Amino acid sequence: MSGEFTAFFYGTLMAPEVFFSVCYGTKAPAEVIQKLHTFTPAILDDFGRHRVLGADYPAIVPEKGQSVRGFYVTGLTDANMDKLNHYEGDEYVLENVQVRLEGDGSDSSETAGQVRDTSVYVFLHPEVLERREWDFEEFRRDAMRFWTRNGYCEADEVGE
Repeated sequence: MSGEFTAFFYGTLMAPEVFFSVCYGTKAPAEVIQKLHTFTPAILDDFGRHRVLGADYPAIVPEKGQSVRGFYVTGLTDANMDKLNHYEGDEYVLENVQVRLEGDGSDSSETAGQVRDTSVYVFLHPEVLERREWDFEEFRRDAMRFWTRNGYCEADEVGE
């Protein structure tokens, strides 16, 4: 059964392999599990995304005039949220925000431009952020293999 919670993911959890590893213990769960969630491209305004110093993962902090692209995810359950809270740890706080949907990627998307209330993990230690933007494609290419291996997430061993 699909859950009632939503969240905006802007970092490692944008990779389905990482999301499913965290929430279900496998990077490729059964199709019935995958269908419980929707992943819609979205934009979070007035936040900036930066790489955490010495880490593979990013953080967002409030930054007027900046925006962050990520995914608005639906269908999250209490159990999913518990696992996500553990994954993010005490470096982040879950805050309520609004995101603008970019649509589901289809030409006739009815969701493009709609605003949704959701939650996002905001970083508590801006003093340890690099000035440069975190790059998702760089993460996928250079580091994701360390985050999911043998069907489970190894984030605790890597530092997130």
